[in-house]
Amino acid sequence: MIARIIGILEELDTDSNVALVEVGQLGYEVMVPGYAVSDLSARVGREVVLYCLEYYEASGGIGGNLIPRIIGFPQAQDKQFFQRFIKVKGIGVRKALRALSRPIGEIAVEIETGDTKMLATLPEIGKRTAEQIVAELKGKVELFALSGKHLVAEHKPLSDAAREALVILLQLGEKEVEAEALIQQVLEDKPEITTDALVQAVYRLKG
Repeated sequence: MIARIIGILEELDTDSNVALVEVGQLGYEVMVPGYAVSDLSARVGREVVLYCLEYYEASGGIGGNLIPRIIGFPQAQDKQFFQRFIKVKGIGVRKALRALSRPIGEIAVEIETGDTKMLATLPEIGKRTAEQIVAELKGKVELFALSGKHLVAEHKPLSDAAREALVILLQLGEKEVEAEALIQQVLEDKPEITTDALVQAVYRLKG
């Protein structure tokens, strides 16, 4: 089971939302949700971190083959939200990937507030499905909604140094949500800080 991929983003097909990530001698095709495409498009040729799920997709027809697929998310908590989202009646993996065209935090806020009107504007999510989403998930995505309320409006793509610092912090066992929030806090005062100095500053803040 592939849980996380760290490698060079060689290509990004913005029509099919499929990323090609090179790890050593291997190249992985990773399906990504719509909201991640704009950020990843600026990362082609650079290192990326994707938190992954694997599933098998039927090729169609009786006796068809099962094709292994990898889905990748830029944040670990986005992967957790997706696992809940696809359990909603009428929403499969492919439909969910197309539907998640806006940041997870925003969508979670809409679910928790019962805003079916906004949910219905998501690709392939009409009024009936929006009501189903609220009925099944309201009260179950509060943590994602809190992230949306505090971070989505002011969220900016991380710089190269910040992303490298985030990878280091994750390797040291830090939680992604907390680590990224601390990184953003440091960057507010020192936007040009180096990777090593950023990691040290994060631990000073934690202390």
